[in-house]
Amino acid sequence: MAAPPGIIFDTDIGNDVDDALALAMIHSLQSRGHCRLLCVTSTKDHPLSAPLIDVINTFYGRPDIPIGAVRKGVTPAEGKFLGMASERRQGKWRYPHDLAGGADAPDATALLRKTLAAEPDRSVVIVQVGFSTNLARLLESSGDDASPLSGRELVTRKVRFISVMAGSFAPVPGGRTRHLEYNVVQDIPSARKVLTAWPTPVICSGYEIGVRLRFPHRAVADRFNYVDDHPIAEAYRRYCAPEHDRPSWDLTSVLVAVFPDAGYFELSPPGKIHMSDDGFTYFEEHPDGNCRYLRMNERQQARTLEALVQLASQPPK
Repeated sequence: MAAPPGIIFDTDIGNDVDDALALAMIHSLQSRGHCRLLCVTSTKDHPLSAPLIDVINTFYGRPDIPIGAVRKGVTPAEGKFLGMASERRQGKWRYPHDLAGGADAPDATALLRKTLAAEPDRSVVIVQVGFSTNLARLLESSGDDASPLSGRELVTRKVRFISVMAGSFAPVPGGRTRHLEYNVVQDIPSARKVLTAWPTPVICSGYEIGVRLRFPHRAVADRFNYVDDHPIAEAYRRYCAPEHDRPSWDLTSVLVAVFPDAGYFELSPPGKIHMSDDGFTYFEEHPDGNCRYLRMNERQQARTLEALVQLASQPPK
C-alpha cells in the first residue's frame, strides 16, 4: 500500500469559495492520516490571497504550512471575501494569522521547487485548482539552491500525478458542448503548457463534474456553527449571497488526489488533452497518453457529495 501522499495545493483562492472548502478538506484528510499538506501556493495576484490561506491553515491548527504567492499573475481584483484576512477587532486580527500580505510570502515557483526537492521520489501529488501559472513556471525553471535539476526533471522525479480542476470534457447543463472553463481561459498559455505537456500522469476534473455536486448551503449553516467566527462559513456566506448551493469543482480534485481508486469517480481511458486558441479543451483517447478525466454516474454523485460535505465540515482536531 502506498504511503499517504504529500499534497501541494495550488489555488486561486479568492475568486470562488470552493477553493476554501477544498483547503478545509485537505486539513480534514490530514487529520485522518490520509495525506500531508506540504505547502500551498496561490495563483491569484492579490495581496490578501496568501494571507487568507494563512487564516485557514491557522484555524485548522497548522499555522506553519509554507505559503507561496504568484508574482505578476492574473485576477488582481479583491473579490467578495479576501477582505476577511485584513479585518481587526480591538487591534487584533479577527481571524488569527501571521502573513500580512502576499509580498511577504516567498515566490510560488521557488517554494514549489524547494518543497519538491525535499520530498521522496514519486511521493507528491499536486492539486491544482486555480490557474496554471505557477506550474507552468515550475516546468520552465532552472536549477537553483534547492535542486540542480530543472523544473521538468524535478517534477518527473518527485510527482506521482497531478489532480487538476480545469477544462470541460462532456456536455454541461443546458446541453452546451463547447464550454470555455474559467481556470483555463484566465491564463491560456500556462494552461496549454501544463495540460498538454506535463511529464507525469494527469487527472482532470472538468467543469461538468463539479457543477453536478452542489455544496448545500444548509450544511454550512448546520455543520460549521461550532464556533462563532468560522472562516470557511463566512467565506461561503459572503460569496454565495443570496444563499444558494455552490458547485464543488475544486473539492473533487482534492478527493481524487487522495483517493484515486476509491470509486468516487470513473476515469476515462488514457489520452491527450488538446487546446484551441480560445482555451477550449478537448480529449483524444490514445494508449500512450498520460491524461485522464473524471466521469461520474448518479450513484457516484450521491456518494461523492456526501463525502465532500463530511470532509469539508469536519472540525479541527
